[in-house]
Amino acid sequence: MSNQGKWALITGASSGIGYELAKLFAKDKYNLVIVGREKQILEDKAREFKQEGIQVIGFEKDLSKRNHVFEFCQEVTAKGYQIDTLVNDAGQGAYGLFKDNDIERELNIIDLNIGALTILTKHFLKEMVARNEGKILNLASIASVTPGPWQAVYHGTKAYVLSLTEAIREEVKEYNITVTALLPGATDTDFFNKAHMQDAKIVQDKSSLSNPADVAKDGYDALMSGDDKVTSGFKNKMMVGMSNIMPETMVAHNMNEMQKPVDKK
Repeated sequence: MSNQGKWALITGASSGIGYELAKLFAKDKYNLVIVGREKQILEDKAREFKQEGIQVIGFEKDLSKRNHVFEFCQEVTAKGYQIDTLVNDAGQGAYGLFKDNDIERELNIIDLNIGALTILTKHFLKEMVARNEGKILNLASIASVTPGPWQAVYHGTKAYVLSLTEAIREEVKEYNITVTALLPGATDTDFFNKAHMQDAKIVQDKSSLSNPADVAKDGYDALMSGDDKVTSGFKNKMMVGMSNIMPETMVAHNMNEMQKPVDKK
């Protein structure tokens, strides 16, 4: 079936996994709606994606601000763009002990990772149900199934994303709608820089980080196959499998050892 004329809305499309996903959609001739806070970056990415012979529309919005998210949803619908696929990729973390981290920063992360994803999913899912057709890909993480010392709030938000995705999938199973969760592990993106996490043990060994293009391909293929979720990478599949049989206290301790600063004894 040709994707000509179909639209995919992708958050976080300016870098990392979201950018690689956008390239895959563009290559398959989906038109793109992308959103971000920096106008110049949006314009640069739009120019790049358009080289595939598609339409690309950029919206300058801060998805960590609730009013921006609602405005964005209304503007996309008002302009007549039928979103055939929604990809909720945008997300951030904050590194440090929960007792020490800035509460405003953590609330901002909750607003982005949970609030924006929930608003976008509800808005466009309603339209998909009305049409009896659509696809949704939510970026969860292996963090969604493991407690995360040094990133407690981030792991908590990803647990929400996975749980919400699985619940929605069950609710809409009578419709022709695919709802998929992508669970990557530590990936070589700008996430760690933005989270000020460069000193964490898990980041120090670059060879252990997944390639964002590989992660995106796993998520794209799972979405198109109608899978409920996919854990990207053999190492991450093993980690998730072990977390399912180990006591939570041990899982939390192991994650603490992986994520604590390299100079922390």
